[in-house]
Amino acid sequence: QVQLVESGGDLVQTGESLRLSCAASGFTISRYVMAWVRQAPGKGLEWVSDINSGGERRIYTDSVKGRFTISRDNAKNTLYLQMNSLEPEDTGVYYCAKDGGLAGGYDYWGQGTQVTVSS
Repeated sequence: QVQLVESGGDLVQTGESLRLSCAASGFTISRYVMAWVRQAPGKGLEWVSDINSGGERRIYTDSVKGRFTISRDNAKNTLYLQMNSLEPEDTGVYYCAKDGGLAGGYDYWGQGTQVTVSS
């Protein structure tokens, strides 16, 4: 059974850092595109970053480029998002998601972890 469990969210001050983790089970993350998606209060889902199965392609939404880094530990089957220089606009619930492949979209999501950045 596929499961994604995020952790690492917290309340931090502007400029501080956090590392989010997403522990996967029931499948091997290195075989799929994996993504981080966030939802700010009162807004829709926003794609943040993804990493391809080979790990050589990592892409980011413009607002986090140079501040966030997506990575994974294949041995631990865990996806990460290192977030530096956090801004209040980064506040939201962060979800990791597994790419649905040919079906399109994301077919599995975690429960989310709350990140709050105070000014």
